[in-house]
Amino acid sequence: MAGYRVGRVSEDIKREIVAIIRELKDPRVRDKFLTVVRVDVSSDLSYAKVYVSSMSGIEDAKEAVKGLTSATGLIRREVGSKLRLRKTPELKFIADDSVQHGMEIFRKIESTVTDSADEDMGNE
Repeated sequence: MAGYRVGRVSEDIKREIVAIIRELKDPRVRDKFLTVVRVDVSSDLSYAKVYVSSMSGIEDAKEAVKGLTSATGLIRREVGSKLRLRKTPELKFIADDSVQHGMEIFRKIESTVTDSADEDMGNE
């Protein structure tokens, strides 16, 4: 039962952080095409790790994490007021390259499909 609550709170926090990131004016965060990949919340809901990825690479994600870390107080306050939790978890932002990795896999699959389609055209 507790796992269900942690998962639900995790998704709620993720949704709220995405909305807050859109409104931030920090140049390190703005225009970086950020994606919140996942949020891991501790079982007692006191800590949350927020994994952030950027479409343009891990370096932009690391730069955005610096901006998000400096805005942690604002983000935590907004999350707490929107979700009305008894205790708002302490947020830790972590750069993640999973979106970039996914794009590389997609390109490889696409090129393989294109190559096989070209071979099929040549065999006919």
